[in-house]
Amino acid sequence: MVHCAHGRAGQVPPRPTGAGDTFQLFRDGRPRTRSSLVTETGQSRSTVAARIDALCAVGLLAPAGEATSTGGRPPSTFAFDPHNRIVLGVDLGATHARLAVTDLSGTPLTLLDEPLAIADGPEHVLSWVAEAGAKLVAQAGRDVGELAGIGVGLPGPVDHTTGRPASPPIMPGWDGTDVPAELHARLGAPVMVDNDVNIMALGEHRTVCPDVDDLLFVKVATGIGAGVILDGRIRRGAQGAAGDIGHVTVPGAADIPCRCGNVGCLEAVAGGLSIAQRLRDQGATVSGTTDIVDLVRAGDVAAGQAVRQAGRDIGSVLAASVSLLNPARIVIGGILAGAGEHLMAGIREVVYQRSLPLATQHLRIVGSGAGAQAGVVGAATLVTEQYLAPASVEALITTQEAS
Repeated sequence: MVHCAHGRAGQVPPRPTGAGDTFQLFRDGRPRTRSSLVTETGQSRSTVAARIDALCAVGLLAPAGEATSTGGRPPSTFAFDPHNRIVLGVDLGATHARLAVTDLSGTPLTLLDEPLAIADGPEHVLSWVAEAGAKLVAQAGRDVGELAGIGVGLPGPVDHTTGRPASPPIMPGWDGTDVPAELHARLGAPVMVDNDVNIMALGEHRTVCPDVDDLLFVKVATGIGAGVILDGRIRRGAQGAAGDIGHVTVPGAADIPCRCGNVGCLEAVAGGLSIAQRLRDQGATVSGTTDIVDLVRAGDVAAGQAVRQAGRDIGSVLAASVSLLNPARIVIGGILAGAGEHLMAGIREVVYQRSLPLATQHLRIVGSGAGAQAGVVGAATLVTEQYLAPASVEALITTQEAS
């Protein structure tokens, strides 16, 4: 899997100074010899050898065969070993749970997709996640003691510094729950938590477009939200609320009450529940977002028109986001993205019409390429970016040397 470089063209990255920094060079998956590292880092041969030995000792590097000889004995090569530890990625939605065990590169080893109501509360949901996660680890032929960490995406606002949900509208009983502590007590691994759209943005970026530094990932389902990636990094804002476009007022929309307490919010106007209600008012039998997608795919005219109008409403909010952030790509995911071109056409129609030509000159608006796996891969990425960061690698080496 490609490691996302965060630098801009023309910038010279700092030279590695320690084993943690040296390790970052290996995250592109390319094997290296000691000599090539001497050239690449400017460090002495003895320093490079010591760094490689330390990284091998903690299992992050492993021998990768021999390089082509230019005369004499072929030099040994070393490469990142992503199989040394595993990660549990958890993507929780309003009515579903997706889990994956991945290696340290984010490649899924086992997957699970089951119905689960987030409204059942933290005790039930987190107990289920812990039990299902432990079984999934066993299915991968691994042990929970090998977990580098657990990444979790929740369908609501999350204080990223604490991992606690903050007044989530569709998660009754979850406000302030110490999700990291609850899961750590059950599985014994470090836990990182973010909102589900941020982790989907991370998953899409990692697997589909690692070379796109500036993108918005928009989830359109029961709720609507966006994950913001700028300069190759997820941006959460001061309290983690960046990207909460579902509660931006839609220009000219009716004063439809929203679950947040305001009226005319994008989620209340164009979310799955709103579309379903409008279709029921027209006599359709619709219980949720999946039924809407099924109707559109079956050629139902009213459903197609309703979804296209939802796309226009979403586009009216995204047009402001395009002017503010100037992304290179907008990726549309979530259940309603399965309605295909009806939703996409509505979004494109308004964004390209209302945004300045310079902002849309190279803008692409596309469906998610990662699909259902975006969330679990993103949740795993949340962990690996922390676990494999230079300071964390240095800490692993210090602990190894002290033991």
